[in-house]
Amino acid sequence: MAVKVIDASALAAILFAEPEAQKVICEIEQCELAAPLLLPFELANVCLTKQRRHPSQHENLLANFLLLEHMAIQYIEINMVHALLMAGERNLTVYDASYLLLSLELVAPLVTLDKRLANAVHRH
Repeated sequence: MAVKVIDASALAAILFAEPEAQKVICEIEQCELAAPLLLPFELANVCLTKQRRHPSQHENLLANFLLLEHMAIQYIEINMVHALLMAGERNLTVYDASYLLLSLELVAPLVTLDKRLANAVHRH
């Protein structure tokens, strides 16, 4: 089974039923998923931001976030020095560089909705 690295933008689309969700679902079908250890923290932050914007949806958003616990994602530790260097070289955040670094280390495609990160992947 093919492995793909998934980032927070792509997984948030699925968890929070965003318009791009179906595109991401099609892209990850029949794949094993991997991500840096920071993924749940980023998704928690997405959830919090959505809760602040839509207080009446607080419980639903939390329930959607908790679906992450049931997803088969292999979390992998990233070398932070390498991520920091890559971020500087490619004008990315360290967070985004972590996904790109993992993708390169696993020789696996990166699933992202982040245009800047996608452009960095294509430039590599």
